[in-house]
Amino acid sequence: MMHRIGSFLEDPRMKLLRRWTLYGVLIGIVSGIGAVIFYGLLSLVAHYTLGGIAGYYPVPPAGEAPLFAEESGKSLNRLFLLVIPAFGGLISGVIVYTFAPETEGDGTDAMIEAYNHKRGIIRRRVPIVKSIASAITIGTGGNAGREGPITQIGAGFGSALADRLSLSDRDRRMMVLCGSGAGLASIFRAPFGGVLFALEILYQRDIEMEAIIPAFVSSAVGYSVFTYVFGWGSLFRTPDFVFSHPSELLFHGALGLICAGVGILYVKTFHGMRKRVFKPLRIKNHYKPAIGGLAIGVMAYFYPEILGTGYGLIQGAIDGELVLSTLLLLLMLKILAISFTVGSGGSGGLFAPTLVVGAMLGGAFGTVAHELFPSLITQPASFVLVGMAAMLAGVAKIPITAIVIVSELTGSYHLLAPLMLASTAAYALTGSVSLYEKQVPTRADSPAHRKELTVNILETITVGRAMDTDIITVSPEKPVRMILDLVYTYGHRGYPVVKDQKLIGIITVEDVGKVPAEERNTRTIGEIMTRNVITATPDETLEVAHKRLIKHDIGRLPVVLKDDPERMVGMLTRSDIIRMHAKISSQIAR
Repeated sequence: MMHRIGSFLEDPRMKLLRRWTLYGVLIGIVSGIGAVIFYGLLSLVAHYTLGGIAGYYPVPPAGEAPLFAEESGKSLNRLFLLVIPAFGGLISGVIVYTFAPETEGDGTDAMIEAYNHKRGIIRRRVPIVKSIASAITIGTGGNAGREGPITQIGAGFGSALADRLSLSDRDRRMMVLCGSGAGLASIFRAPFGGVLFALEILYQRDIEMEAIIPAFVSSAVGYSVFTYVFGWGSLFRTPDFVFSHPSELLFHGALGLICAGVGILYVKTFHGMRKRVFKPLRIKNHYKPAIGGLAIGVMAYFYPEILGTGYGLIQGAIDGELVLSTLLLLLMLKILAISFTVGSGGSGGLFAPTLVVGAMLGGAFGTVAHELFPSLITQPASFVLVGMAAMLAGVAKIPITAIVIVSELTGSYHLLAPLMLASTAAYALTGSVSLYEKQVPTRADSPAHRKELTVNILETITVGRAMDTDIITVSPEKPVRMILDLVYTYGHRGYPVVKDQKLIGIITVEDVGKVPAEERNTRTIGEIMTRNVITATPDETLEVAHKRLIKHDIGRLPVVLKDDPERMVGMLTRSDIIRMHAKISSQIAR
């Protein structure tokens, strides 16, 4: 029994599993600690800028206690709110564009680009620069989320660890996904959602499964590290929402349709602001986030609620504290605020603000539906959750993640059917519209997988199809000079040596060149031939045969029968492989 267990543990697949489990644990620990540090730094900046200077303390979600107590007797100073986001944008912009320009804007898109286009390589300074810049941007009121920074921070840790261990490009990419998933699982307190996010965010219509095992491990560990420090439980407190009647699905489906339309408007506004407003500005990129921050400050002067991540707004919508006009106003202001902050190059994420947009829209829809159909829609605030999932699925192209992560964020698992229907509708109707420009449609479109998904023609052709069966052989008793005559007549540089219809060796021009000219008439082929012949069989692929030619630095392979290695049936040269490759390629092209 022990022998069987030992053999099982020594199986190569188990060794690989143990190795990646260890990697997952390491990445999870580092990402979890990184999330702790980032969250602490963000809270510190917000407390001493928005709170300490302007007297404004953003309302946290019910599941997240503030790290610092509010100063009693501190009154709101709207003039400071006007300039603090601009000041934060200025500092953040200078830091980003001076030390690591790739950390500007949303960190998730940068992670996707690193995976798909940069072999998973992320500079080691990125996690540090991203942490500081994002903490300043969001902490001073910038309208962005924590998940974008922590995704890039975790991915940066994974990439650095892969470099430290001298791993392959494929392994480095897997570690990048593990780090990003662990970071998101930590900061959102959503371990399963973190895994799905890492696997789903890369593509619009596909999922990356190669990292699933280590991603589960890293997300679980990262989540555990973060919640051990800051407390367990979900981010939002929700009533006991239930799905009680099939007719409600009509309303949830309708909300999915509306989320698709608003989502398209949201995406176009964001990208339009970035490309048509901020990008053409003839000033250094270092200062553009300050302009975006000033726009946020003007909005915050009248509506301070738009500052920061907006998690408190989601909690207010869930608790039914926001009236219809407020929900609609905040919906519009949030779309503009996100575009000003991240579109100008401010360092922050799009994930959390998208949840806020979906929550405001869902809350407004639920309010209207309850007013029109009070006996049917008895829990209008439940549409807040459905709107969050549908909006995220539509504009981020992550429908499975959206369903799971909203359930984890709210601790509510009784609305799965409504979440599924609305998310599917929004995902399908938004088409290829996405907040993340670096996403590619499928694995086949990713440069990271292009090589492995490209058909190797040589692997589809056997040696038997390409070999030359018109073989010119020589006898071992013949003089060496005979080879030179054959080269002159036929042009081949090597010839198999056969005796009694059995392959016993091979001789080449190079072998003849080693024999002094005066001895070539007296010495025989059998004396100088190579006896250890490298061969191929008719059923092997040209890919295998080609690698064998390269490995042994030879130009030809005698082809022998698999069950009779002394019986020669053909000859394969490099030229034969090239001709067959060209022939098949031409046929495919037609």
